[in-house]
Amino acid sequence: MAQLLSILHTIFVMGIVLGFMILIHEFGHFAAAKYFGVRVEQFAIGFGKRLLGFRRGGTEYRINILPLGGYVKMSGENPMDDRTGDPGEFLSHPRWQRFVIALAGPAMNVILAVGLLTGVYMVRYEYPAVLDEPAVVGWVNPDTPAEKAGIQRGDKIVRVDDISNPTWEQMEVKCALSPNQPLKFGIERDGKVIDETLTPEPVGPNQYGAMGWVPQESSVVLTTVEPGMPAEKAGLKIGDQILTANGQEIPAVQALIQMLKRTKDQPLEIVVLRSGQRQAFTVKPTFDRGGGGQEPAYRIGIASNPTKVVKLNFPDALRRSLSDNKRSSFLILELLRKMVERKVSMRQVDGPIGIGSAVGAAAREQGWTPLLLITAAISLNLGIMNLLPIPILDGGVILLLFIESLMQKEISLPIKERIYQAAFVFLVLFAVMVIYNDLVKTLPGLTRMP
Repeated sequence: MAQLLSILHTIFVMGIVLGFMILIHEFGHFAAAKYFGVRVEQFAIGFGKRLLGFRRGGTEYRINILPLGGYVKMSGENPMDDRTGDPGEFLSHPRWQRFVIALAGPAMNVILAVGLLTGVYMVRYEYPAVLDEPAVVGWVNPDTPAEKAGIQRGDKIVRVDDISNPTWEQMEVKCALSPNQPLKFGIERDGKVIDETLTPEPVGPNQYGAMGWVPQESSVVLTTVEPGMPAEKAGLKIGDQILTANGQEIPAVQALIQMLKRTKDQPLEIVVLRSGQRQAFTVKPTFDRGGGGQEPAYRIGIASNPTKVVKLNFPDALRRSLSDNKRSSFLILELLRKMVERKVSMRQVDGPIGIGSAVGAAAREQGWTPLLLITAAISLNLGIMNLLPIPILDGGVILLLFIESLMQKEISLPIKERIYQAAFVFLVLFAVMVIYNDLVKTLPGLTRMP
């Protein structure tokens, strides 16, 4: 019952989030169309049969039965419709006005993303403490590209491809988007820089590239102790600093994870520093069968993810929001480029199941900040994806308008019909592929033989 309620709660929150973003997107088209005098026949959330609505000012506002998007239906917008030459029709307006109308939807999503991040950063700007730190290695997992190349604790990454003195955020993003692709690194050790070419290996359900190294931490302080898990039952608490496990130093949580792979369900003797006093605890790991993209593993239910928290004034929050959204936009475009070049897996793209899972996880966290952050990220993705030059999408409309401007005439109706038909088939196939990948990541057994 609890699991069912959690699923229903996730669906409800996802519906609210996506509905709001679609409303903002379509309002952009609607407002621009109204401003230029284009007659708007329908403003709809969802597709299919109408559930409820009303008519005002010549426009029908409605909510439809399938909450999988929305649309603004403008008079004469469809090139297959009969044109009367009415000045209120979409195609009766100059191309530059149609360009603005098509651009207004994605622009509203980008503005929403910038606005949400700005508001969040003014209240609470929290981020992992290691992200803006120099890329100094604190631990190397065995049988990984880093370990095979001889990378050691204390090595400093001073260059990755064209980035000098990268932070951990810059370095990890570069690796994540380069699975199975050689990268040139500069590794500083004992005052000397060693040139290495390493190839990140794809890991996890999304097949992101990883090197197998972990950032250096000054100490391993618990930020999460899961209720009902062995660590909590043994008496460990948030704020405890882990010193040793079975007599071995623990420089990073990954070191403890690797130890669990060897010791499995054998009890661990963990020594922590609490309020300046050393205390020892005996913890018996439990086996987690995984699921939801997680691998089966022995766990004790702890995490160490130290964060930095600041509150920014409006100008600084706006600058940071613009910078973060700009960087995220380029990362989205880089991911799409590498997908086209078949350098990264389609599994790096999340569909409705993956998005719903992320939204549900954010909704379950304390406070509004996680949900607002994931909403901003999805809104930015929606805006960028709609600008792709694919007919039916806003970017496709803009592309055709640009081509017509160069030709100084309208593209013939038969050609437009074929273009839209091909684009529709492409989008359907793409949607099927994305949903299939979602299912594979959520239910890995689909790809296994009995």
